[in-house]
Amino acid sequence: MAKEITEIELKQDLGGVVDPDLGITLEELDAVKQIKINDGLIEVFLELTQPMHWVAGRINDACSKVLNQVAPGYESEISFSEKLRDNSDRQILKNVKNIIAVASGKGGVGKSAVAANLAGALSLKGASVGILDGDVYGPSQPTMFGLRDEQFNATETPDGKVYAYPNEKYGIKVASMGFILNRDEAAIVRGPMLAGYFSMLFEQIEWGPLDFLIFDLPPGTGDIQLTLTQKIPLTGAVVVTTPQEISVADVRRSIAMFKRVNVDILGIIENMSYFTPPELPDKKYNIFGEGGGKTVAKENDIPFLGEVPLDIRMREGNDSGHPVVFENNAQAGIFKNIALSLVSEIRKKNHSYNEAGSMEISI
Repeated sequence: MAKEITEIELKQDLGGVVDPDLGITLEELDAVKQIKINDGLIEVFLELTQPMHWVAGRINDACSKVLNQVAPGYESEISFSEKLRDNSDRQILKNVKNIIAVASGKGGVGKSAVAANLAGALSLKGASVGILDGDVYGPSQPTMFGLRDEQFNATETPDGKVYAYPNEKYGIKVASMGFILNRDEAAIVRGPMLAGYFSMLFEQIEWGPLDFLIFDLPPGTGDIQLTLTQKIPLTGAVVVTTPQEISVADVRRSIAMFKRVNVDILGIIENMSYFTPPELPDKKYNIFGEGGGKTVAKENDIPFLGEVPLDIRMREGNDSGHPVVFENNAQAGIFKNIALSLVSEIRKKNHSYNEAGSMEISI
Protein backbone atom coordinates (compact mmCIF):
# COMPACT_ATOMS: atom_id res chain seq x y z
CA MET A 1 0.00 0.00 0.00
CA ALA A 2 1.27 3.49 -0.92
CA LYS A 3 2.60 5.56 1.95
CA GLU A 4 0.38 8.46 3.02
CA ILE A 5 1.93 11.77 2.00
CA THR A 6 0.71 15.37 1.83
CA GLU A 7 1.01 17.99 -0.87
CA ILE A 8 2.88 20.27 1.53
CA GLU A 9 5.50 17.57 2.19
CA LEU A 10 5.93 16.91 -1.53
CA LYS A 11 6.34 20.60 -2.28
CA GLN A 12 9.10 20.81 0.32
CA ASP A 13 10.85 17.74 -1.08
CA LEU A 14 10.63 18.89 -4.69
CA GLY A 15 11.69 22.39 -3.67
CA GLY A 16 15.24 21.15 -3.18
CA VAL A 17 15.68 20.24 -6.87
CA VAL A 18 18.08 22.68 -8.55
CA ASP A 19 17.53 24.27 -11.96
CA PRO A 20 20.82 23.29 -13.67
CA ASP A 21 21.09 26.50 -15.73
CA LEU A 22 20.25 28.95 -12.97
CA GLY A 23 21.82 27.11 -10.04
CA ILE A 24 18.73 27.94 -7.95
CA THR A 25 16.30 25.55 -6.26
CA LEU A 26 12.71 25.16 -7.41
CA GLU A 27 11.62 26.50 -4.01
CA GLU A 28 13.63 29.70 -4.48
CA LEU A 29 12.23 30.03 -7.99
CA ASP A 30 8.67 29.45 -6.77
CA ALA A 31 8.50 26.94 -9.61
CA VAL A 32 6.27 24.30 -7.96
CA LYS A 33 2.89 25.82 -8.74
CA GLN A 34 0.55 22.96 -7.84
CA ILE A 35 0.55 19.36 -6.63
CA LYS A 36 -2.42 17.01 -6.80
CA ILE A 37 -2.62 13.59 -5.13
CA ASN A 38 -5.44 11.32 -6.26
CA ASP A 39 -5.86 7.51 -6.32
CA GLY A 40 -2.16 6.71 -6.16
CA LEU A 41 -1.23 9.38 -8.74
CA ILE A 42 0.85 12.48 -7.99
CA GLU A 43 0.49 15.32 -10.48
CA VAL A 44 3.10 18.08 -10.32
CA PHE A 45 2.82 21.38 -12.18
CA LEU A 46 6.07 23.32 -12.63
CA GLU A 47 6.73 26.76 -14.12
CA LEU A 48 10.24 27.25 -15.55
CA THR A 49 12.01 30.25 -17.03
CA GLN A 50 11.84 30.02 -20.81
CA PRO A 51 13.15 28.57 -23.07
CA MET A 52 12.64 25.26 -21.27
CA HIS A 53 13.08 22.71 -24.10
CA TRP A 54 16.64 21.88 -23.00
CA VAL A 55 16.13 21.80 -19.25
CA ALA A 56 12.69 20.22 -18.83
CA GLY A 57 13.94 16.66 -19.29
CA ARG A 58 16.69 17.05 -16.68
CA ILE A 59 14.35 18.61 -14.15
CA ASN A 60 11.72 15.95 -14.88
CA ASP A 61 14.27 13.21 -14.13
CA ALA A 62 15.42 14.93 -10.93
CA CYS A 63 11.84 15.39 -9.69
CA SER A 64 10.87 11.82 -10.59
CA LYS A 65 13.83 10.56 -8.59
CA VAL A 66 12.70 12.56 -5.55
CA LEU A 67 9.12 11.32 -5.88
CA ASN A 68 10.25 7.69 -6.13
CA GLN A 69 12.21 8.12 -2.92
CA VAL A 70 9.66 9.99 -0.80
CA ALA A 71 6.45 8.53 -2.22
CA PRO A 72 7.10 4.88 -3.14
CA GLY A 73 4.09 3.16 -4.62
CA TYR A 74 2.73 6.27 -6.32
CA GLU A 75 2.68 6.97 -10.04
CA SER A 76 3.71 10.48 -11.03
CA GLU A 77 3.08 12.93 -13.86
CA ILE A 78 5.04 16.17 -14.19
CA SER A 79 3.76 19.01 -16.37
CA PHE A 80 5.62 22.15 -17.38
CA SER A 81 4.68 25.69 -18.30
CA GLU A 82 6.95 28.59 -19.19
CA LYS A 83 7.58 31.74 -17.21
CA LEU A 84 7.70 34.28 -20.00
CA ARG A 85 9.73 37.43 -20.21
CA ASP A 86 7.45 40.48 -20.30
CA ASN A 87 7.53 41.84 -23.85
CA SER A 88 4.54 44.14 -23.45
CA ASP A 89 6.74 47.20 -23.93
CA ARG A 90 7.78 46.05 -27.40
CA GLN A 91 6.38 47.88 -30.39
CA ILE A 92 7.30 45.09 -32.80
CA LEU A 93 7.87 41.31 -32.76
CA LYS A 94 5.71 40.88 -29.65
CA ASN A 95 5.13 37.17 -30.38
CA VAL A 96 8.85 36.37 -30.48
CA LYS A 97 10.15 35.19 -27.12
CA ASN A 98 13.88 35.60 -27.76
CA ILE A 99 15.64 37.68 -30.42
CA ILE A 100 19.32 36.80 -30.74
CA ALA A 101 21.67 38.87 -32.90
CA VAL A 102 24.62 37.02 -34.41
CA ALA A 103 27.36 39.53 -35.18
CA SER A 104 30.97 39.79 -36.22
CA GLY A 105 33.41 42.67 -36.19
CA LYS A 106 34.49 41.88 -39.75
CA GLY A 107 33.45 39.78 -42.72
CA GLY A 108 34.87 36.40 -43.60
CA VAL A 109 34.67 34.73 -40.19
CA GLY A 110 31.70 32.48 -41.02
CA LYS A 111 29.10 34.45 -39.10
CA SER A 112 26.20 33.56 -41.39
CA ALA A 113 27.17 29.87 -41.43
CA VAL A 114 27.24 29.87 -37.63
CA ALA A 115 23.86 31.66 -37.53
CA ALA A 116 22.26 29.11 -39.87
CA ASN A 117 23.56 26.16 -37.88
CA LEU A 118 22.54 27.70 -34.56
CA ALA A 119 19.02 28.12 -35.95
CA GLY A 120 19.06 24.48 -37.01
CA ALA A 121 20.33 23.28 -33.63
CA LEU A 122 17.59 25.19 -31.81
CA SER A 123 14.92 23.87 -34.16
CA LEU A 124 16.04 20.26 -33.76
CA LYS A 125 15.19 20.47 -30.05
CA GLY A 126 11.56 21.29 -30.88
CA ALA A 127 11.70 25.07 -30.58
CA SER A 128 9.95 27.28 -33.13
CA VAL A 129 12.72 29.23 -34.89
CA GLY A 130 13.09 31.96 -37.48
CA ILE A 131 16.19 33.49 -39.02
CA LEU A 132 16.31 37.06 -40.29
CA ASP A 133 19.12 37.75 -42.75
CA GLY A 134 19.89 41.46 -42.53
CA ASP A 135 23.10 41.46 -44.59
CA VAL A 136 22.05 43.57 -47.57
CA TYR A 137 25.44 43.45 -49.29
CA GLY A 138 25.89 39.71 -48.99
CA PRO A 139 22.67 37.89 -48.05
CA SER A 140 23.72 34.29 -47.40
CA GLN A 141 20.74 32.58 -45.79
CA PRO A 142 18.82 31.96 -49.05
CA THR A 143 21.78 29.91 -50.29
CA MET A 144 22.39 28.16 -46.98
CA PHE A 145 18.75 27.07 -46.74
CA GLY A 146 18.33 26.23 -50.43
CA LEU A 147 15.96 29.16 -51.04
CA ARG A 148 18.06 31.22 -53.44
CA ASP A 149 15.32 31.55 -56.11
CA GLU A 150 12.51 32.34 -53.66
CA GLN A 151 10.74 35.66 -53.01
CA PHE A 152 8.38 36.77 -50.27
CA ASN A 153 4.74 35.78 -50.38
CA ALA A 154 2.80 38.96 -49.71
CA THR A 155 -0.82 39.96 -49.12
CA GLU A 156 -2.49 43.35 -49.12
CA THR A 157 -5.22 44.26 -46.63
CA PRO A 158 -8.32 46.26 -47.64
CA ASP A 159 -6.79 49.39 -46.12
CA GLY A 160 -3.73 49.09 -48.36
CA LYS A 161 -1.20 47.64 -45.89
CA VAL A 162 1.12 44.97 -47.27
CA TYR A 163 2.27 42.04 -45.17
CA ALA A 164 4.87 39.49 -46.22
CA TYR A 165 5.42 35.94 -44.99
CA PRO A 166 8.80 34.27 -44.49
CA ASN A 167 9.77 31.24 -46.52
CA GLU A 168 10.26 28.00 -44.62
CA LYS A 169 12.84 25.21 -44.81
CA TYR A 170 13.63 22.41 -42.35
CA GLY A 171 10.87 23.81 -40.13
CA ILE A 172 12.71 27.16 -39.86
CA LYS A 173 11.17 30.43 -41.06
CA VAL A 174 13.61 32.39 -43.22
CA ALA A 175 13.46 36.05 -44.25
CA SER A 176 16.27 37.73 -46.15
CA MET A 177 17.19 40.84 -48.05
CA GLY A 178 17.95 38.32 -50.80
CA PHE A 179 14.20 37.71 -51.20
CA ILE A 180 13.71 41.42 -51.96
CA LEU A 181 16.77 42.36 -54.00
CA ASN A 182 18.72 40.51 -56.62
CA ARG A 183 22.49 40.35 -56.36
CA ASP A 184 23.11 43.35 -58.64
CA GLU A 185 20.66 45.56 -56.77
CA ALA A 186 22.14 44.79 -53.35
CA ALA A 187 25.43 46.49 -54.22
CA ILE A 188 23.83 49.88 -54.98
CA VAL A 189 21.29 50.22 -52.14
CA ARG A 190 22.06 53.19 -49.90
CA GLY A 191 20.67 55.44 -47.20
CA PRO A 192 16.90 55.79 -46.69
CA MET A 193 16.15 52.97 -49.18
CA LEU A 194 18.33 50.62 -47.16
CA ALA A 195 16.64 51.61 -43.90
CA GLY A 196 13.25 51.01 -45.49
CA TYR A 197 14.16 47.50 -46.57
CA PHE A 198 15.47 46.69 -43.11
CA SER A 199 12.32 48.01 -41.48
CA MET A 200 10.22 45.73 -43.68
CA LEU A 201 12.10 42.66 -42.45
CA PHE A 202 11.01 43.14 -38.87
CA GLU A 203 7.94 45.39 -39.10
CA GLN A 204 5.94 44.01 -42.05
CA ILE A 205 6.76 40.32 -41.99
CA GLU A 206 4.28 38.04 -40.27
CA TRP A 207 6.58 35.80 -38.26
CA GLY A 208 3.89 34.38 -35.98
CA PRO A 209 4.81 32.97 -32.54
CA LEU A 210 8.48 32.02 -32.25
CA ASP A 211 10.70 30.76 -29.44
CA PHE A 212 13.76 32.21 -31.18
CA LEU A 213 14.43 34.70 -33.95
CA ILE A 214 18.07 34.60 -35.02
CA PHE A 215 19.10 37.93 -36.52
CA ASP A 216 22.09 37.55 -38.86
CA LEU A 217 23.54 41.07 -38.62
CA PRO A 218 25.69 42.59 -41.36
CA PRO A 219 29.40 42.33 -40.50
CA GLY A 220 31.10 45.33 -38.95
CA THR A 221 30.30 47.95 -36.34
CA GLY A 222 29.03 50.92 -38.32
CA ASP A 223 25.85 52.99 -38.43
CA ILE A 224 23.76 50.17 -39.90
CA GLN A 225 24.57 47.85 -37.01
CA LEU A 226 23.99 50.55 -34.42
CA THR A 227 20.62 51.48 -35.95
CA LEU A 228 19.44 47.89 -36.15
CA THR A 229 20.41 47.00 -32.61
CA GLN A 230 18.63 50.12 -31.34
CA LYS A 231 15.45 49.40 -33.33
CA ILE A 232 15.09 45.69 -32.61
CA PRO A 233 14.35 44.57 -29.01
CA LEU A 234 17.19 42.09 -28.65
CA THR A 235 17.40 39.50 -25.89
CA GLY A 236 21.14 39.52 -26.45
CA ALA A 237 23.94 39.09 -28.96
CA VAL A 238 26.42 36.41 -29.95
CA VAL A 239 29.73 37.48 -31.47
CA VAL A 240 31.55 35.22 -33.94
CA THR A 241 35.30 35.39 -34.40
CA THR A 242 38.24 33.38 -35.68
CA PRO A 243 41.31 32.75 -33.51
CA GLN A 244 43.79 35.20 -35.04
CA GLU A 245 44.52 38.60 -33.53
CA ILE A 246 43.23 40.62 -36.51
CA SER A 247 39.79 39.08 -36.01
CA VAL A 248 39.87 39.32 -32.22
CA ALA A 249 40.66 43.06 -32.48
CA ASP A 250 37.40 43.49 -34.41
CA VAL A 251 35.53 41.50 -31.75
CA ARG A 252 36.61 44.07 -29.20
CA ARG A 253 34.97 46.76 -31.35
CA SER A 254 31.78 44.67 -31.57
CA ILE A 255 31.70 44.34 -27.80
CA ALA A 256 32.10 48.12 -27.45
CA MET A 257 29.25 48.66 -29.93
CA PHE A 258 26.83 46.42 -28.03
CA LYS A 259 27.77 48.05 -24.73
CA ARG A 260 27.07 51.43 -26.30
CA VAL A 261 23.47 50.42 -27.10
CA ASN A 262 22.99 48.46 -23.84
CA VAL A 263 22.67 45.04 -25.47
CA ASP A 264 23.75 42.03 -23.39
CA ILE A 265 26.39 39.82 -24.99
CA LEU A 266 25.39 36.19 -24.47
CA GLY A 267 28.69 34.75 -25.58
CA ILE A 268 31.50 34.40 -28.10
CA ILE A 269 31.82 31.59 -30.64
CA GLU A 270 35.18 30.89 -32.23
CA ASN A 271 34.89 29.58 -35.80
CA MET A 272 37.69 27.87 -37.80
CA SER A 273 39.38 27.08 -34.50
CA TYR A 274 41.43 24.14 -35.74
CA PHE A 275 41.62 21.49 -38.44
CA THR A 276 41.58 17.75 -37.80
CA PRO A 277 42.36 15.59 -40.85
CA PRO A 278 39.91 12.67 -41.18
CA GLU A 279 42.80 10.22 -41.35
CA LEU A 280 44.39 11.70 -38.18
CA PRO A 281 41.48 12.12 -35.74
CA ASP A 282 43.79 12.75 -32.77
CA LYS A 283 45.56 15.70 -34.42
CA LYS A 284 44.61 19.36 -34.24
CA TYR A 285 46.23 21.94 -36.52
CA ASN A 286 45.68 25.56 -35.41
CA ILE A 287 45.85 27.11 -38.86
CA PHE A 288 44.58 30.54 -37.81
CA GLY A 289 46.21 30.68 -34.39
CA GLU A 290 44.91 29.50 -31.06
CA GLY A 291 42.79 30.77 -28.19
CA GLY A 292 41.84 34.23 -29.44
CA GLY A 293 38.13 33.76 -28.74
CA LYS A 294 38.71 32.47 -25.23
CA THR A 295 41.12 35.30 -24.50
CA VAL A 296 38.76 38.10 -25.49
CA ALA A 297 35.88 36.40 -23.67
CA LYS A 298 37.93 36.24 -20.48
CA GLU A 299 39.08 39.85 -20.87
CA ASN A 300 35.48 41.05 -21.02
CA ASP A 301 33.91 38.53 -18.61
CA ILE A 302 31.73 37.15 -21.43
CA PRO A 303 30.81 33.45 -21.73
CA PHE A 304 32.80 31.47 -24.28
CA LEU A 305 30.24 29.27 -26.00
CA GLY A 306 32.54 26.97 -27.95
CA GLU A 307 34.93 26.27 -30.80
CA VAL A 308 33.88 25.25 -34.31
CA PRO A 309 36.61 23.44 -36.27
CA LEU A 310 37.28 23.75 -39.99
CA ASP A 311 35.38 20.98 -41.74
CA ILE A 312 34.68 20.58 -45.44
CA ARG A 313 31.25 19.17 -44.66
CA MET A 314 30.24 22.52 -43.21
CA ARG A 315 31.29 24.32 -46.39
CA GLU A 316 29.49 21.76 -48.53
CA GLY A 317 26.34 22.14 -46.44
CA ASN A 318 26.48 25.92 -46.72
CA ASP A 319 26.74 25.78 -50.52
CA SER A 320 24.13 23.05 -51.03
CA GLY A 321 21.38 24.51 -48.85
CA HIS A 322 21.62 21.86 -46.14
CA PRO A 323 23.30 23.12 -42.92
CA VAL A 324 25.67 20.55 -41.44
CA VAL A 325 23.81 20.55 -38.10
CA PHE A 326 21.14 18.40 -39.77
CA GLU A 327 23.69 15.64 -40.41
CA ASN A 328 24.82 12.94 -37.97
CA ASN A 329 28.47 13.81 -37.47
CA ALA A 330 30.86 15.47 -35.01
CA GLN A 331 30.41 18.95 -36.50
CA ALA A 332 26.66 18.73 -35.93
CA GLY A 333 27.28 17.66 -32.33
CA ILE A 334 29.49 20.71 -31.77
CA PHE A 335 26.73 23.07 -32.87
CA LYS A 336 24.18 21.29 -30.68
CA ASN A 337 26.48 21.70 -27.66
CA ILE A 338 27.02 25.39 -28.46
CA ALA A 339 23.25 25.85 -28.71
CA LEU A 340 22.88 24.20 -25.30
CA SER A 341 25.36 26.68 -23.80
CA LEU A 342 23.66 29.58 -25.54
CA VAL A 343 20.22 28.62 -24.23
CA SER A 344 21.64 28.38 -20.71
CA GLU A 345 22.86 31.98 -20.99
CA ILE A 346 19.50 33.10 -22.42
CA ARG A 347 17.65 31.54 -19.49
CA LYS A 348 19.96 33.31 -17.03
CA LYS A 349 19.27 36.65 -18.74
CA ASN A 350 15.52 36.03 -18.82
CA HIS A 351 15.49 35.05 -15.14
CA SER A 352 17.44 38.20 -14.19
CA TYR A 353 15.06 40.31 -16.27
CA ASN A 354 12.00 38.78 -14.60
CA GLU A 355 13.52 39.22 -11.15
CA ALA A 356 14.34 42.87 -11.84
CA GLY A 357 10.79 43.42 -13.06
CA SER A 358 9.37 41.82 -9.90
CA MET A 359 11.53 44.06 -7.74
CA GLU A 360 10.36 47.17 -9.56
CA ILE A 361 6.72 46.19 -9.18
CA SER A 362 7.07 45.50 -5.46
CA ILE A 363 8.59 48.87 -4.59
